[in-house]
Amino acid sequence: MAEIIQKDGTWAFDGDTLRLTPGRDKNIGLLRRSLGELVVPLGALAAVSFEQGRKSGRLRLRLRDGADPLLHATGGRLAEGDDPYLLTVESDRYGVAEYFADAVRNALLLEGVSADPVSGFLLPGPPLPVSASAGDATAGFDGEWVRLEWNWKTEEAKSATGPRAIPLGEIVGVEWQPAAGLENGHLRFRVRGAPATAPPKYDPNAVELWGFKKDPLMALVAAAVRARLPHPSAPADGTDPRPEPPRLTKTPSAEDDHDALLRRLRELGELHRSGVLTDEEFTLAKRAVLKRM
Repeated sequence: MAEIIQKDGTWAFDGDTLRLTPGRDKNIGLLRRSLGELVVPLGALAAVSFEQGRKSGRLRLRLRDGADPLLHATGGRLAEGDDPYLLTVESDRYGVAEYFADAVRNALLLEGVSADPVSGFLLPGPPLPVSASAGDATAGFDGEWVRLEWNWKTEEAKSATGPRAIPLGEIVGVEWQPAAGLENGHLRFRVRGAPATAPPKYDPNAVELWGFKKDPLMALVAAAVRARLPHPSAPADGTDPRPEPPRLTKTPSAEDDHDALLRRLRELGELHRSGVLTDEEFTLAKRAVLKRM
């Protein structure tokens, strides 16, 4: 098992799944704290990387396209503090971060996991029911209905329509856009037969966002709905989506794998002697390598 514990959070990898637990650092975004621990199957990953900086580094996971409804709903627009797949690493733990990245990278190679897009979500999305209050409304989703309740800041032309209750079966899409500069953001539900041409300020199927602290929580509502709509790769005619891309057929030979593990043991010994790994970290890492031999 590979594990890295930081103020920003704890990531653990057992060879099959990654557990991403946010820490208690003040820079951790509200969305990430609200998500809590994420369990990510190895098959949902496309790559892992570690980037060193002068004062801190970044351990980053890249998921396969279409694997996570949260990433699909937010379209890569999450702020770094809200990104659950980014871990800030202190400089004295660079060696541990590199070992962690290598462990995940080797598992992807040994298991032959493809980096191609997937044909179905591999993560379930936020648990239900989910609700958030931001901008001009409170939005909630219970698995069957999206409910929008307006507040005193809502434009009168929109609030005059009263609270909205939209059945999931009428929703054909959902989008979340954060506020940027002078442009307001929004959470918009695209409803069958209702044109989405009005600005969010006047659209009864949209929540207008103004860039306040709780705006990212609306992304949880968007992700929960997105997880229960047809996958983006599903054909428009409603037939079964394309099959899962095949795994890589080429796998390392037993001899190559054995040599790589021996090299890893030597590297761990060097990290331990130089003080990068503590006695406990070295013991756990060595045990994990020996288990694979």
